[in-house]
Amino acid sequence: MNKTQIKQPIVKTNVHRAGPDDAGEAIDTIVLAFSVDPQLRWLWPEADAYLAYSPQFFETFGGNAFKSDTAFYTRDFSGVSLWHPPGVHPNEESLLSLLETAVPTSKLPIVLEVLELMNHYQPDEPHWHLPLIGVDPPKQGSGYGSQLLQHTLEKIDRLGETAYLENTNPVNTPLYERYGFEMIGMIQVDGAPPLFPMIRYSD
Repeated sequence: MNKTQIKQPIVKTNVHRAGPDDAGEAIDTIVLAFSVDPQLRWLWPEADAYLAYSPQFFETFGGNAFKSDTAFYTRDFSGVSLWHPPGVHPNEESLLSLLETAVPTSKLPIVLEVLELMNHYQPDEPHWHLPLIGVDPPKQGSGYGSQLLQHTLEKIDRLGETAYLENTNPVNTPLYERYGFEMIGMIQVDGAPPLFPMIRYSD
């Protein structure tokens, strides 16, 4: 991390662990939060397709957080974060199978190339990956995203470990930067919107 960059102070928050029984409510929040996300709505621009496929996509991409005790939510599931601790990843076979079914044929090669580049940017060392974080749209701007980030980054800092994410929406860049994430590249393939790998090193 740039030594001149000051991380946002870590404060106590009202964040709870989400177990497997909470997965439905948590994924519902993620679906709402990403309903205007550039990446996801490029993938499924029609509302019916987005609502049909995105819940399963989010579950497949980030759902191992529920089994790892690293899924969290704020009060009333206003916000949700799904973290993968070191060594935990999406089930690649299930993800590829879903994409082959759910993604329009014309976009599938682009999506697969994006995923390959995402793997390229992930750190070689053990790290915490934040595949998904989102806040219910009417409650965005109320600090729930900050609470969720603070909650897990406090633990990551205690462990002295690295955090990594792919930012799919430039609107969120200032938030991630306030908590010490640095942009390390840009992924853009053909007509897909760009996404931005970001990394955070503990002091």
